[in-house]
Amino acid sequence: MTDITDVQSAWLTAEDLEQIRERLPIVYVDAIPVRVDDAGRVTKIGLLLRGRPDGSISRAVISGRVLYGERIRDALLRHIEKDLGGVALPQIPTNPAPFTVAEYFPDPDVSGFHDPRQHAVSLVYVVPVKGDCAPSQDALDLVWLTPAEAISQNVR
Repeated sequence: MTDITDVQSAWLTAEDLEQIRERLPIVYVDAIPVRVDDAGRVTKIGLLLRGRPDGSISRAVISGRVLYGERIRDALLRHIEKDLGGVALPQIPTNPAPFTVAEYFPDPDVSGFHDPRQHAVSLVYVVPVKGDCAPSQDALDLVWLTPAEAISQNVR
């Protein structure tokens, strides 16, 4: 298990979170786990199979809230460990910078990212992992796809 600052006191009750989601965008991190070759080229992209807020099941990247007082790097480590297990060995720099920002909206027509529960702003990171990865927590499965497979229409 990683040695991450205790942020348990930063958790909100379900009722508090629901009220906040109705009023403010929530900050998230998304992590796309990848395997790279010796030259640093992405050879595989890891996608989880998980249930979605609307009850459907689909492929997804690692995603989760950043807690109050939590560093972005610690949030990434916490969510990667939660979804891929404690021996995934993510390679996250000391001060990570996102490769893009995604905005999730309750209205599916606003952007390409939809979350029926809330408006969320997510910092998205590509994270090389070197260790053994296995789906854990609420992830049902983990598959490693080539970049071409990952962007195909067959992946849902």
